[in-house]
Amino acid sequence: MKTESTVAAARSDLYQRITDQIVRELERGVAPWRKPWDASHLAGRVMRPLRHNGVPYNGINTIVLWCEAVERGFDAPHWMTFRQALELGGHVRKGEKGSLVVYANAINRSEIDEATGEETARAIPYLKSYTVFNVAQIEGLPEQYRAKPAPRSEPLPRIERADRFFAATKADIRHGGDRAYYAAGSDHIQMPPFECFRDAESYAATLAHELTHWTKHTSRLGREFGRKRWGDEGYAMEELVAELGAAFLCADLDLTLDIRDDHAAYLSQWLAVLKRDNRAIFAAAAHAQRAADFLYRHSGSKCMGPTIKEC
Repeated sequence: MKTESTVAAARSDLYQRITDQIVRELERGVAPWRKPWDASHLAGRVMRPLRHNGVPYNGINTIVLWCEAVERGFDAPHWMTFRQALELGGHVRKGEKGSLVVYANAINRSEIDEATGEETARAIPYLKSYTVFNVAQIEGLPEQYRAKPAPRSEPLPRIERADRFFAATKADIRHGGDRAYYAAGSDHIQMPPFECFRDAESYAATLAHELTHWTKHTSRLGREFGRKRWGDEGYAMEELVAELGAAFLCADLDLTLDIRDDHAAYLSQWLAVLKRDNRAIFAAAAHAQRAADFLYRHSGSKCMGPTIKEC
């Protein structure tokens, strides 16, 4: 019989295993939510990892499976369990090693308050893991799992689907100057002129980052990490959330999240945070997913999903 201490230890080990995986990538100088693979991967596209039924993974599992795909050279987006592969008529090749994904939930437990004698309900969070395999590790699957995504068309001077999505958020986006930032006091996003960017994707990726910051306002998600000064832990956590939020948005909009000029400086800050707290990457991914979901709801966008739809 598992005791509460045994369950807690297993859960802590799970947090540590995934945090260690992200830390290894950061120490190599690679942020796994960016695009470290070459154009041969996914026909030059970045997509969310997909379940066997085409539903995209969210939050921390997106990052974990991106990481696994890069490390192990997988170029297919679909992942499934051993049993799901069998149900689809396939089988995992002998000797193949699966990849870990997690499932977070809570159970409700009734407790008696010793002082008042009243019964109260307490939600106890738990984290479970299960193993999935990339379709490249599985034989005998229907042909639909072998088809690669269509190659991306040549980039346009402006990316219309991204422009429509950004406009639909109704964020106050101003242009001018040579810095991109979110100004909390006036609640606006400041962007350099479009012409200052290397290409349309660089502009869109930068705006996606700042839009994620925009969601932290008290009138929206009210996200607060206790930031007191530039470069402290609260600052690093908010920047990590914005990084992941931009990565999720760009994947759903079929955009490349390119390397920022300040990439190296942030890597060291994120490493410090993750090494101090093995749950930080889980929290950051959850906040980033909430930010992306908020922006989709707020804009009425239909961009979310494995196939880019009209925004």
